[in-house]
Amino acid sequence: MSGLVLKLGPHERVLINGAVIQNSERRIRFSILTAGANVLRMRDALHPDEVTTPVTRLCYMAQLLLSGDLNEEGARLQLLRGIDEISHILTDADSRLLLSAATQAVLDEAPYQALKALRALLPRERRLLAAARE
Repeated sequence: MSGLVLKLGPHERVLINGAVIQNSERRIRFSILTAGANVLRMRDALHPDEVTTPVTRLCYMAQLLLSGDLNEEGARLQLLRGIDEISHILTDADSRLLLSAATQAVLDEAPYQALKALRALLPRERRLLAAARE
């Protein structure tokens, strides 16, 4: 058996292709065999109140694209524009690789991969914002 294997704790929730699924009292493990299924653990999801910085806005947009809550074509274009804007600020080699990966994921219509690459930029953004406040 192949595919994505998910392990959920008691009462943990996950979003799969727009449907929120909640586990019962016991731990569970299951496989998603459908290629290209959009999956997001709710514990990893950004809450709208947490969207306060440029990178969190991009992450949130990728998350909404993943959940199917945004018009795909318009959201992809907005996401690509936002990534381009951030690339003028985060210019180190590691950030460039992540931004390139996020761009390619958006172009490949792989919102989870875009979200994953963008989330990896959050610690860098936090450090930059903290340094700017000092």
